[in-house]
Amino acid sequence: MSEPAPFRILVVEDEPVIRELVRSMLHDGPVEVETAANGVDGLKRARTQTFDLILLDVVLPLMDGVTVCRMLKADPATAGIPLYMLTAKVKKADVEAALAAGANGYIHKPFRAAELMELVDKHRLRRG
Repeated sequence: MSEPAPFRILVVEDEPVIRELVRSMLHDGPVEVETAANGVDGLKRARTQTFDLILLDVVLPLMDGVTVCRMLKADPATAGIPLYMLTAKVKKADVEAALAAGANGYIHKPFRAAELMELVDKHRLRRG
């Protein structure tokens, strides 16, 4: 019997330390983590590869995360991918803008490893 396909996560984060921290927190078992350092690269990866979950910063170079989110949610090929904003922007207007763009949720920095793993586990179980 073949092993199930790994659960693939795209992390779009411009800060190298945070990007690698998230990668190390999530890279466990049948989970593959890909990263992008700016909005344009994140959008390109999401459109050209298959992901089960996207974690997206709001403040990104080249294209902000809310714009990336809006574009991914408007595209039938990527609209169904759960997408969570992972950001330090905590104002109510920022949260509302992300949710209006189609984000499934909003995780505030600083975050706990357990919080990220709960999110991943929830979506891995749904995938089956």
